[in-house]
Amino acid sequence: MKNYSVFDIIGPIMIGPSSSHTAGAARLGKMAALMSGGIIRKVQFMLHGSFAKTYKGHGTDKALVAGIMLMDPWDERIRESLKIARKRNIDISFSEVNLPEAHPNSVKFLITRDDGKITEIIGASIGGGSIIINYIDGDRVDFTGEYPTIIIKHKDVPGVVSKVTTILYEGGVNIAFMKVFRSDKGQRATMIFECDQKINTTIESRIAEIEYISGIRVINPLVEGDK
Repeated sequence: MKNYSVFDIIGPIMIGPSSSHTAGAARLGKMAALMSGGIIRKVQFMLHGSFAKTYKGHGTDKALVAGIMLMDPWDERIRESLKIARKRNIDISFSEVNLPEAHPNSVKFLITRDDGKITEIIGASIGGGSIIINYIDGDRVDFTGEYPTIIIKHKDVPGVVSKVTTILYEGGVNIAFMKVFRSDKGQRATMIFECDQKINTTIESRIAEIEYISGIRVINPLVEGDK
């Protein structure tokens, strides 16, 4: 028999009519903002499936924009998020897109920072306010954003995973979940660590110096009071 939590029964604390279309959308936007880093100047929201068909009626557009500005699902400013974004000179646009094999509540973000860097993120709101991130800049990933997360691009050779886990162990970081994706044997790969502790800059720098690692992205989720 399935065990149910209080969260399963009463749902998330949120502003809006739908946990999937508002709470989940706000979390998706917030996670996308954290992954892009820097000051956001432009966001193109490319909506798939149910998101594309009902986003105005369910307030998905307002929730996504609120998330981009690091608002939480229960923030009362969500109702005015589009106006707030305009005041902050953030260029916002929405369009419909078909993402093959994607969850019905999926969105593709194209985020442009003030330095011109563009980040592409695809994620989905999977129910009850929960989310999953599927792709970053064309690379397949799979994480929820609930834990401090490390995303590492590297060459698929023996020893790289061991060296990373050693650094995490030495830094007192416990690994909650780990996944590895690769394009082909011996070619480009991506490993993802979801951890129980935040990842500090010392750990990040040590990992970045490992041979065969070409890129690292650390995402430490914000909690209330961090903004």
